[in-house]
Formats: sequence, structure tokens, C-alpha cells
Amino acid sequence: MADTKFQFSEWPPVLADSQLEELHLQASTYALSHGLLYLPVQPSLLPTRLFDFAQRIQSTYNVLYSRIAMDENFLDQVMGTEYGVGKVDTFTGQLWSGWKEIRDKDGVVQPLHLGLFRSDYLLHTSDSDGLALRQVEFNTISSSFGTLSEQVANLHRYLYSLTGYFNASSRLKVENFPSNQTTAGLAEGLAVAHAAYNIPDSQILFVVQSGERNVFDQRWLEYELLEKHSIHVIRQTFDELASSASVDPSTSALLVSSIEISTVYFRAGYTPTDYPTRSHYETRFLLECSKAINCPSIPLQLAGGKKVQQVLAQPGILERFLGEDFTTEQLEELRTSWMGMWGLDEPDGVQRARERSAGLVLKPQREGGGNNVYKESIPPFLDTLSAEESQAWIAMELIVPPDGLKSHLVRAELAGSVKTEVVSELGIFGWSLFGSKKVVEEKQVGWLVRTKGKDSDEGGVATGFSVLDSMFLVDD
Repeated sequence: MADTKFQFSEWPPVLADSQLEELHLQASTYALSHGLLYLPVQPSLLPTRLFDFAQRIQSTYNVLYSRIAMDENFLDQVMGTEYGVGKVDTFTGQLWSGWKEIRDKDGVVQPLHLGLFRSDYLLHTSDSDGLALRQVEFNTISSSFGTLSEQVANLHRYLYSLTGYFNASSRLKVENFPSNQTTAGLAEGLAVAHAAYNIPDSQILFVVQSGERNVFDQRWLEYELLEKHSIHVIRQTFDELASSASVDPSTSALLVSSIEISTVYFRAGYTPTDYPTRSHYETRFLLECSKAINCPSIPLQLAGGKKVQQVLAQPGILERFLGEDFTTEQLEELRTSWMGMWGLDEPDGVQRARERSAGLVLKPQREGGGNNVYKESIPPFLDTLSAEESQAWIAMELIVPPDGLKSHLVRAELAGSVKTEVVSELGIFGWSLFGSKKVVEEKQVGWLVRTKGKDSDEGGVATGFSVLDSMFLVDD
């Protein structure tokens, strides 16, 4: 590492036009060969101490959300249709109601759950804390782009090996590029669940969206499962499963085209558009009531709701889930990753959001990007919400990223690159196999970086707001 502190204004190093053209050619060729579409030719900066912090607390988050998913009473209260978010959010209410019907009718036959998680962070600057990481959200379903992010990390190491980035900065050393083994890590989680199911010749089901655009990110997991674990994968949409899936009444085994399924990995089902008809929900509930291990189960998907994130910040809630096994210092370390937040259904929630709108984002119970309301758009939006509808929304203080960090962004099919001021979001992956009130096994397994222009509020790669990136670790 460098002996002196690295200033964000020093990045990216100055390159000649011919050097940038060479990097663009090499990066776009590599990208098209590896399923990447839009990327920066240089990695983004991240302080080593903050990367270590995010990795360190991931195991605590793995346990936390596993325990939330196993606490039926908590989820009924926070996300259910009687008292919680499901009362006013139709999508949440449908999922919760289906899960409750399964519990009330025959009971859940598979106690094990698998979570493939991703905790997302942004760099935050403040007078009191200096430079820190603050959590944007915790993802419990379809936590994507891990495998492609590994390819971007490989790309940046490749460009360094090929060009040395033309010796434009003495700070650039190979040890500053952290290894990324996300593909093997996520596949390991799926393989552990498959082994726990312990039925020879069973396979893993990937539930995917029709016309899936993010297929390359999913295929790398399939290749890893087959080549390293000898596990076969079936890919089907909800529409296909409506006719191909059944549950054996005597064994509760999930059969897809007569093949027994050990683990159901959802890369669809996180948004209302995945359920255009009631039959799509019924297909989801069919999978849930089988003895296949669901990733995520409905309760684990509900645990990832924004309302849960906000409730966790209330006094005593974190202790409810972690107090017996984690130290006060560990709980406080987790809390330092949070911004201030509150529910709009609190007595003064709407008024506080109106008064402080310039520094806030409003979040609903949605995944996938493009759903939030920011800053000056908040007051007129609040005017459209009824008191009941406000129960589905939380207000969160905006993370304030550092100024001066720039990057060259490249789209593989276009000539040239764009140099712009950017914001980078770090995601830390983990997995957990849990059930029967205990966590069987969990791991922190990898990372991703997504970079966007600083003038963009949203952050989804699939929705076109961000590009996949990797990181260059520095002392700050």
C-alpha cells in the first residue's frame, strides 16, 4: 500500500487519448467475451479499512436476517395483512397471505431455508464520522451480478497485467486489486442446500423471468454447479412451471417434468410484474409448500422488506434477534452502518419527511431499482398518499458520497468512453442455510461494485442506472 493518503481527486490517473483508446479496445473485447455490456475501464477507489469493515459485519447480517425469517410473529406483525405492510401493499399482502395459508392448512414441510444475500453500501461523508460506509439496503431475493462482478474484477486485473495502466500512477500495484471469488461462494451455498436435501439425482431449479436479460450472470452459477459440484440445473419461468411442476402428495417432493428438485433458486418473483395473474402466485405457493429448500422462502423474502430495515433501527429490536450471541460492540458496529430512518406511519412521520425532504429518500416495499422518491419530489408525492398508504413507505436520510471521484465509463458496443464524476456502491455477498430456530451454516463469500454518474439517484444495473465495476484498495 502507499505510504501517504490517497486523495479521490487523484483518480483516475491522467492518460493520453491513445492510451484510453487502447484500454477501451481491450476492455470492450474482454467484455463481449465474458457477457459484460457496460463497464468502467479502471476500478473505483475504496479505503481498505471500509472494505474490511463490510466483510466483517456480513456474517452478523447473515445471522440477523436468518433469525428474522424464522420469527413468524415478528413478520406477521410487521409485514402481515392485519397490522403490517401487507394491509396496504397488495404485493406484500399476497405473499404473506399465501404463506399464512400454507402454515394454517398443512404446515411448512421443509424447515430449512437458504439465503443468498447481498448487503449494499455507499461511501458517506460527514463532519462527525469523516469517511464511512452506510447501508443502502439488504437483499434477500435475486441478489444478482455477483458472477459478472467477478468478471469485471478479472478484467481490471487483466488490464493492469497487460498495460500497467501505462504507469500513470505509482499507486497502482497488483496487491491493491482484491481477489473476488463470488461465483464459487454463491454456488457453494446452493450446493450446501442441495447436499442437505440429500436425495440422489435431484436437481436445482432456477426460477427465471421470461426473456431474461441478465442470463449471463445466472449461467456462470450453472457452470460452477455442474463443473465443481456435479449438480444439474433446470431453468423455468412461472408460466412454464404452471404446467410442469407438481408436488407428490405422499412425499411432498417437488417434481418438475418428473425430476425431483432439491433447491428452488428464485431469480424471479421479487416484483409484482412477475405475478400478472393469480395463477402465478399459486405457482409460487406450490413451490413453497413442497419439501424443496427455497432460496428465498416467502418469509425470507418478506424479511428483506424496507419496513423490516426500518423497524430494526428501533430501540431493542436488534437485541431481540442478536442479543444472546453477539456482544454490545458487535451490535453497535452493525448500527454504525445505518442511516437515520423512520416510517411514514409514525405519528409525525409524514411531517418530518416533508420538512426534511431535501436530505431524504422515500422507499417502498420493492426490489429492482426505479421505485424510490427523492428530495424535491417528496412533498408533492406525500400529497398523493393517504394515511393508510403511508404505512408502506419509509423515510431514510440520504447518504452523502464524497466529491471529486471520477471514472471513464464504457459501453461495449460503442466507441469511446465518458469521463464523469461518479458514485460507487459496494455489495457484500453472503449465504446462510438455516431452519428449526438455528443457523446451520453461513459465510461471507464475495463482493461487487456498481458505479453510476453522481447525478443519478437510482442504482440498478438491470434498469440501466449503473455499470458493473471493481475496486482498487487504498489507505485513507
